[in-house]
Amino acid sequence: MADIAEVHVIVSGRVQGVCFRAATQEAAWKAGVRGWVRNLPGRQVEAVLQGERTAVEKVLEFLRAGPPRANVTDVALSWREPGETYHGFDVRY
Repeated sequence: MADIAEVHVIVSGRVQGVCFRAATQEAAWKAGVRGWVRNLPGRQVEAVLQGERTAVEKVLEFLRAGPPRANVTDVALSWREPGETYHGFDVRY
């Protein structure tokens, strides 16, 4: 069994009002990554990704570009030891 990786992500740019959360959820489902995504008051998107390192990296690659109408200007990553065990990938409000 592969080691589980977890990363906390803050995405900046034009990332709200462009279906960023739904597209992130879809990318995570396809990669088999668990965790969550939500909008922040400062017009950023926050996410926690958890899964096999290669799968998490695949979702991070998506986050660096975002969906078609997004304009990502920064992706801040904080790798950490897995805490809570997630059983799906949720959009939080």
